[in-house]
Amino acid sequence: MALAVLSACALPRGAALESEITSAAHNERPNYQVVEVTRASVPIIAHWPATGWTEGYRWLSGTRGPKSSVIRAGDTVSLVIWDSQDNSLLTAPEQKVVTMDGLVVSSSGTIFVPYVDEVQISGQTPESARRMIQERIAEVLPAAQVQLSLDVGADNSIDLVSGVASPGTYPLANRDTRILSAISRGGGIAPSLRNPLVRLTRDGTTYRIPAKDLFQTPSANVVLRGGDQIIVEEDERYFTALGASGTESIIDFDRKSITALEAMSMVGGVDDFRGNPQGVLILREYPANAVRPGRGAPDHPYVVFAIDLTSADGLFAARNFQINPKDTVMVTESPVTAAQTIFGLVGRIFGFGAQISTLSN
Repeated sequence: MALAVLSACALPRGAALESEITSAAHNERPNYQVVEVTRASVPIIAHWPATGWTEGYRWLSGTRGPKSSVIRAGDTVSLVIWDSQDNSLLTAPEQKVVTMDGLVVSSSGTIFVPYVDEVQISGQTPESARRMIQERIAEVLPAAQVQLSLDVGADNSIDLVSGVASPGTYPLANRDTRILSAISRGGGIAPSLRNPLVRLTRDGTTYRIPAKDLFQTPSANVVLRGGDQIIVEEDERYFTALGASGTESIIDFDRKSITALEAMSMVGGVDDFRGNPQGVLILREYPANAVRPGRGAPDHPYVVFAIDLTSADGLFAARNFQINPKDTVMVTESPVTAAQTIFGLVGRIFGFGAQISTLSN
């Protein structure tokens, strides 16, 4: 029997016992830190440095702009000028209209108009630019009338890079074009994307927001500027489930934040026959520069957070403890399972497995 018990202790298990992991933290030189997750410790842990995903979420505040477009460098302007004078400087004999197509706004914001010279139109609406040109032409052609049309260039367009049905470059219809309108013009977010994330790059800075939040928060529907780039992609954050849980796999984040209790639901909970609800562990690695013992930070780069789901304090703490990307959620093996395995093996050897099973229960 003694040999059977010893051999049973060495039987392979699906997960470690909680004591096997947490006891090593009491060594003279521990390889990791163990932190009990309670309602008192959760607010302290929340101020520790973020791990697993350094980008974070940051978004612009919504502003409203006028409906008219603004002329920018690189836009193309076309002028149609009517002049009823018999000896017009612009039109040929018996001609009353002249067309000037393809006038590209220079980098300094000007276009050249004959007999008027350079006219500064960048930053103006098409209507205000038309009036200015007509006023300048009226100095030499008092009866002239001007019509202006605008084709926007790259500085007055936005790029839908990926994640929509029809990526491409789209001109801004006006100065109040919103990001949801632009995504709609691109055919909407591709339905194949899991938990899509919207990135907006402007002037070298990237802003990020979950698509769900963008749809549900009116103030997040920001006004676009020329040169903005929009990328819609899958949220790449994940955590790993191991041990005596309902599943052992990589679990993708399906929302902006996930608590430990939500993570347990996502992994199928604690296995009824193997798992130890008193020994749910969250394994996390902090960067070396985040370790500051005794100063409101981890004492060690490797931290094991221990949660007891059989107590009210542990359950409430798990509701508020945030899972970080690349965390490992591990449900340890129940000690009762190991004991039953040993008793079952002994019982089978001596032919009274049923009686041993009854006693162990």
